[in-house]
Amino acid sequence: MLKIYNTLSRKKEVFKPLKQGRVGLYTCGPTVYLFAHIGNLRTYIFEDILKRVLKYNKFKVKHVMNITDVGHLTSDADTGEDKMLKALKREGKELNKKSMFEIADFYTKTFKKDLKNLNISEPDIWCKVTDYIKEQIDMIKKLVKNGYAYETNSAVYFDTLKLKEYTELAKLDLKGMQEGISVDKKTDKKNPTDFALWLKLIGEHKNHIMNWDSPWGKGFPGWHIECSAMSIKHLGKEFDIHCGGIDHIPVHHSNERAQNIGALNKPAVKIWMHGEFLILKQGRMGKSEGNIIILDDLIKKDFNPLAYRYLTLNAHYRSKLTFSLEDLKSAQNALDNLYEKIRIIKSENTKPTAKIETDYKEEFLKNINDDLNMPKALALTWDLVKDKNISSKEKYKLLLDFDKIFGLGLDKVKEIQVPKKIKDLAKEREQLRSENKWQEADEIRKRIEKLGYKIEDTNKGTKVKKL
Repeated sequence: MLKIYNTLSRKKEVFKPLKQGRVGLYTCGPTVYLFAHIGNLRTYIFEDILKRVLKYNKFKVKHVMNITDVGHLTSDADTGEDKMLKALKREGKELNKKSMFEIADFYTKTFKKDLKNLNISEPDIWCKVTDYIKEQIDMIKKLVKNGYAYETNSAVYFDTLKLKEYTELAKLDLKGMQEGISVDKKTDKKNPTDFALWLKLIGEHKNHIMNWDSPWGKGFPGWHIECSAMSIKHLGKEFDIHCGGIDHIPVHHSNERAQNIGALNKPAVKIWMHGEFLILKQGRMGKSEGNIIILDDLIKKDFNPLAYRYLTLNAHYRSKLTFSLEDLKSAQNALDNLYEKIRIIKSENTKPTAKIETDYKEEFLKNINDDLNMPKALALTWDLVKDKNISSKEKYKLLLDFDKIFGLGLDKVKEIQVPKKIKDLAKEREQLRSENKWQEADEIRKRIEKLGYKIEDTNKGTKVKKL
């Protein structure tokens, strides 16, 4: 039985799809105004693990992810400029639609490159917000018709006090929030928690570059309506799982859920899942905090990007993970060690024993089906590597099977091809050692290390490995 934690119910639930053998999965994608940082990428790794676990359990998954290229303002209070416009100004681009699309395309490509480097499979469907304006307008029309939205001089807003279910996802104290927050004077909303569905070209938004005609005049969609309209468009009026980071719970996802109920008269999403923050020792990592680390920063420091993926496997997706370069180095060493163990196992030819592989498979399935418990699954994998009571053939088969979940590229591990120059130096060193010329032999060892290889003297002879 696969059990996953539902943020809505605040408990683990046995997963039962709405349609037999099929899963509709929506994951919140990036706003393409800047590079995704490694904290963002931790969430995408968690979602990739989820999809892999679903497939491992023989479900057919339809995965949809958005690309936000308009409508995401710098403030959740529906004020501030569009983040895409902010990006144009930051990078000194011309303030026009052509530049906006170019910058969105650039950061979309860098995001997809990050996914590839981390061995994260792409969704079945990418949804670019600017391609779905009609669907968003149609959904706003339904919300107005159903009495959940109202128009003002500046925008069309969702009336949060009209929906009793509004507080359910985030367990909000709506009454206390209304009393404790004043309405921003830049808006003309009725209640502090009301949020924009459509923003008109007025006030601070009067010169907004991206705009479309609508029943409420020229303008552009709010951030939250985008995901509601696109997820329902591709996954239907009811679908299984919606994912994102925990920061989405109180605002973005609560607002999405409200829109869905207001337009459809019922919730669209069965299970909400959220990944915890990656934090630095000094606190949360974020673009607004100005302390982001991107994947390319790590690659430039000669880290294998999959070492970062390995690092995230050591913490449950619902637990905070503190990041440091020291921890990443440890993860890199552990991953390199696992690759080396794979090479050794592939070269061995041990005979089968009484130990059968089903014991490991059952335990592994139990771990991953317990709300994606990757730390336990990873610990089991190392137990398997060290187990002398299972044949090398069975062991290798199991490791590749487990890697269908981990995504560490174990099937691509190959024997290291040592250059002839290094082999010749190693032979020269062996000759010097046989002649008791220890100092000269050690100088050869140092030369080999400077060339990126190391010598290991074992009971079975000398081995050369890449550093």
